[in-house]
Amino acid sequence: MRVEEAAAALREAYRAGVPCAPLRERLLPVGEVDAAYRVQRRMVDGWLADGRRRVGAKVGLTSVAVQRQLGVDEPDFGVLFADMAVPDGAEVPAGRLLQPKVEAEVAFVLGADLPHEQPTTVDVIRATDCVLPAIEIADCRIAGWDISIVDTVADNAAGGLFVLGTTPRRLGEVDLRTCGMVLEHGGSPVSVGAGAACLGNPLHAVAWLAGTLVAAGDLLRAGDIVLSGALGPMVPVIAGAAYQARISGLGSVRVAFASEESQ
Repeated sequence: MRVEEAAAALREAYRAGVPCAPLRERLLPVGEVDAAYRVQRRMVDGWLADGRRRVGAKVGLTSVAVQRQLGVDEPDFGVLFADMAVPDGAEVPAGRLLQPKVEAEVAFVLGADLPHEQPTTVDVIRATDCVLPAIEIADCRIAGWDISIVDTVADNAAGGLFVLGTTPRRLGEVDLRTCGMVLEHGGSPVSVGAGAACLGNPLHAVAWLAGTLVAAGDLLRAGDIVLSGALGPMVPVIAGAAYQARISGLGSVRVAFASEESQ
């Protein structure tokens, strides 16, 4: 399968609302991550041509355990668009996503560009305007979440939607490495974690993304939103449920999902 054929399969999954078969054994060269990023780039270029507005980027596979599961030794990344943003506390309509899962993250809002191929932690700190609690609503256009690194990279790093909290904090107000996270459904914890689960510190994830984008001929820019990666395990969404993430030092953020009956 060539790059355009893989992109066409993903476009059809979006259009029809039906997940497609895994791409990893069909995308040539087989198992080649660079080819998967070419598919992602083809998808992104098409979306931009259609008028979608890029507002940032997301880091995935920041958990060492997940990296081992997929046989990789570094994260991946995808693009965020304005129409992926969901207001804090809003309800996602039934049928908008195919196979949604939720995870809690720290979102960075940049106040300056990050143009260096080897950015330091200090570069990231200086470039950050504020941080926010966030819920990423991951989605997958591959049937049954039967993914490898190739599948998820091609599929915009399983990008779906995202929800940002409304309590911005300066970096000096919170220790991102030790901040604890609880993701709740119905008042009960369904996922717990801490900043250290995200490459040791969410700052490290943003530095990795910034350098990786520069090496690829792109960069993180002032005003960008960066979802830095999960602080705990991802949780499948239950229709009709509401989820709230609490991150110590950052506050909380909430999202609900309409029941299937409301579709």
